[in-house]
Amino acid sequence: MHVNQGRRRIAVVTGTSRSRGIGASVCRALAEMKVDVFFTYWQAHDQALYGQEEEEPCELLSSLRKQGIQCECLEVDLSLPQSAGHIMDEVETRLGTPSILVNNAAHDDRTVPFNQLNAELLDTYYAVNMRGTILLSVEFARRFSFTTGGRIINLTSGQSLGAMPGKIPYITTKGAIDAFTATLAAEVASRGITVNAVDPGATDTGWISADPELKQTMIAQAPFGRIGQPEDAARLIAFLASDAAEWITGQIIHSRGGF
Repeated sequence: MHVNQGRRRIAVVTGTSRSRGIGASVCRALAEMKVDVFFTYWQAHDQALYGQEEEEPCELLSSLRKQGIQCECLEVDLSLPQSAGHIMDEVETRLGTPSILVNNAAHDDRTVPFNQLNAELLDTYYAVNMRGTILLSVEFARRFSFTTGGRIINLTSGQSLGAMPGKIPYITTKGAIDAFTATLAAEVASRGITVNAVDPGATDTGWISADPELKQTMIAQAPFGRIGQPEDAARLIAFLASDAAEWITGQIIHSRGGF
């Protein structure tokens, strides 16, 4: 069943500052499906964490347009309460009404032992990982004007599968997205929107290959003898965004290569 026959689909993808990241790979995979893309990025976070180059978002924009789609982008701080409405306003003005939302952006910049936690630190994680994702999802669903074909896809981190010492702010706020996914899926199904979450497992967006010892340790534990790549996650997300996935909703999919 081709629920989107006759109209061009538009996707919003957050967290695409880095060309090696999952967000950028998702954009490329959607472009291959001839989905128009509106991506957001926030360089301050990735420059501090990865040393990301300033020109990377512009290069991604150019490369996506060369794939024959319409593409626009916006630098925006998802920790601000007004960002969800601002993003949706810009998408509608520049491209039209989106039918796909990929919540890829996340905040995680350190290891924090439990005895160093404080309210200010917790709030920095909550503002992006929980509030930013929830508000954007709700705004997307509120404005969705089609009868079928809506897709919300959240990125999660396998925090339900075991302990992650030193990551309480991150795993707590990302764990909330698992619960949010299941309940939002039930609430918006009647509006023609599916809601799912993808846990891509350890994915080498640069941080693993930068540490040869860590890389070898992880490969030794990997059933397929390799580490996950951004394209692995992107293929699954592109499938969930497609017409073929219209019967899948409320799921937390652990696509970790058996790791």
